[in-house]
Amino acid sequence: MEISPKTTKIAVCGLGYVGLPVALLLAKAGFKITGIDRDKVKVQKINRGRVTIEGKEPGLRELMKVIHHRGNFQATTDPSVYKSTDIILVAVETPVEDNHEPAYEALKSALADIGKYLKKGALVIIESTIAPKTMADIVQPILEKESGLLVNKEYFLANCPERVMPGHLLENITYYNRVVGGMDPQAGKLAKSLYKYIVKGDIEITDCVTTEITKAGENAYRDVQIAFANELALLCEAMGADVWQVRRLINNCKRVGDTRIEALRNVHLPGAGVGGHCIPKDSWLLVYGAKGLIDPKLIPLAREINNFMPKHTYHLLKDAFKETGKEIAKKKIVILGYAYDADSDDSRNTPTKPLIKLLEKTDAHIVVHDSYIKEYKTDLKKALKSAQALILMAAHDEYRNINLSKLRKLMRPAKPIIIDGRNCFSKEKAEKLGFVYRGIGNI
Repeated sequence: MEISPKTTKIAVCGLGYVGLPVALLLAKAGFKITGIDRDKVKVQKINRGRVTIEGKEPGLRELMKVIHHRGNFQATTDPSVYKSTDIILVAVETPVEDNHEPAYEALKSALADIGKYLKKGALVIIESTIAPKTMADIVQPILEKESGLLVNKEYFLANCPERVMPGHLLENITYYNRVVGGMDPQAGKLAKSLYKYIVKGDIEITDCVTTEITKAGENAYRDVQIAFANELALLCEAMGADVWQVRRLINNCKRVGDTRIEALRNVHLPGAGVGGHCIPKDSWLLVYGAKGLIDPKLIPLAREINNFMPKHTYHLLKDAFKETGKEIAKKKIVILGYAYDADSDDSRNTPTKPLIKLLEKTDAHIVVHDSYIKEYKTDLKKALKSAQALILMAAHDEYRNINLSKLRKLMRPAKPIIIDGRNCFSKEKAEKLGFVYRGIGNI
């Protein structure tokens, strides 16, 4: 197969945070793109030239406008388009169950649809993050059962996991290095030749299982690093230190005259919890791949620490109320941020959800605000008016720019409470204005 924008037809299965920007970039490169998604409303919006991602995504809306005018990207709910497609990219969600095992319903359903219409000689690329051995144990068998075609002989199969995060989708796809796993060398080379049209970073080819481990492993690495930062914050709280000063001093470790860009130390950001589609579940995907082979200790422990942070945030609130001499019950408590990340509309695995569940048991009056989430998109001043406590869970620019003096007048109680889960407010200024302040790693 020779890959060329003039002749190669591409389908992208799943038009979410990965599939949509990938489809747009491939369309920008000149390919004719068909996006497949089961969400009819999403498909209709995309075909009208609308972006279905609400957070701040530099360049995404502008690119959609250009591609919509050009007309080489259309969306549909009909999987039969696969029968005339040369390359199929799969970018569907791969969550985990409560027992930490993969929940592959969306992936299996997508593969079944693809297999039914898979044409001879086509290339299928899995962009979703999957547990090690999923390509061999699940992806290949489903495609071959449904299509009747044999991998490496009658169709090609590869995986190239995305490396994106909300707020940087186009940037990450374009400039991050990528790893391609091929079921055979030819599949890897074909996949690389496609990604060269949209990826400016290095593209390395290896086997499928190595690629699976690499992607799950890099997110598990981040999870462990964040867990260390969170535990360091808890230690600082216990010993009366400021974790943000400690973090700065640790990360400032360098030799006199050292001009290297890479820091010798890189303590991550502690906070009120870890969310998103990737980090909370990719550690479990990595561990699942080795099920029955070893008994991992560090990675599950890191998950336990990070999952504890919303509960710790709740404990900070209880402690602050104790200082005011009041009870949480019946009090108006405002939570700022339902999305898991700053200036994003992505609420998957948000740490705000378990926090709300804890607060609901207190009979408090809970108000959630988030300008990027339709359900919680209300007037900020109205939400904050007469609140006894504020809990900041997402560092949206809108919240970082809050004037504490004006906030003090809005909240009004004698001792209003700020629980700063993302280090957005000045503790010194807040306390001078009469707030009872508690921050992660800084109380």
